[in-house]
Amino acid sequence: MSGPPIVKGTAAWRYFGDFRAGLLAGQVLVLQVAHPVVAAGVRDHSDYVEDPWTRLMRTAASLSIYVYGGPEGARYEADRLRALHREFTGVYADGRRYSALNPHAYAWVHATLVMAPVDTQRFYGEPMTASELDEYYAQMCDVGRLLGLREQDLPSTWPEFERYYAETLDGFGPNETISTLFETLRTVKKPWRWLPGESWAKLRQGQLFVIRGTLPPALRERLGLQWTEQDQRRFDRFRTVVRVAVGLVPTTLRSSLMRRIGRLNVWFRAHPRAYRFLGG
Repeated sequence: MSGPPIVKGTAAWRYFGDFRAGLLAGQVLVLQVAHPVVAAGVRDHSDYVEDPWTRLMRTAASLSIYVYGGPEGARYEADRLRALHREFTGVYADGRRYSALNPHAYAWVHATLVMAPVDTQRFYGEPMTASELDEYYAQMCDVGRLLGLREQDLPSTWPEFERYYAETLDGFGPNETISTLFETLRTVKKPWRWLPGESWAKLRQGQLFVIRGTLPPALRERLGLQWTEQDQRRFDRFRTVVRVAVGLVPTTLRSSLMRRIGRLNVWFRAHPRAYRFLGG
């Protein structure tokens, strides 16, 4: 299944960079490291515990390139990511070896990024229509192929993808990396020194609350995360505030920041000396 190019007006162009997706950043991380291969790779090779903010910015830059950087930028970023992940190998506790390029794990990471904009609209906006979902998914399958996913790694249609996604989630449960991630979120230092400590503590609590609210209920229960009817009512009120407030922002502006980051990063790739000069 092949979709139209990601250009102005198409589904991926409109929805992928919606800034409200930042509210799902923690949820996506949890879903990714719920996969045992991803969990092992993050445990052995990631620096997110020591420097989560730099890792978050690198991830945002990468996403902006392969969605909004045009075909040439996407191919460059795809090659870079595959070369980087080729080095991420290791050994499980039981002696079995793993690779970050394990097809199932590699496809799952992409699947979480495919689902995040859909969840963003479902939680905080207006759910995509059936025709938008079909176009969006076809475009994201094209991106997946650029990243090295095989035809058989992702289902060919959106309904099949939804079934694959739910069935994969059913196989996940608690692991050490998820526990470390939650501990990091509870204790991570503030990104700016000028931010008052009390305000940062409330933001951390809010982030953990949003993660619990947006995780699939069955996985949330398996992870032992408490969620009450009162919590659901609070979350629903929060969703309503976000939906109403952001509904006043034109659709094209909601993804403008991510599109600009994408173009900027493509320029940096073409001018590596400037990139290095600025600390890249």
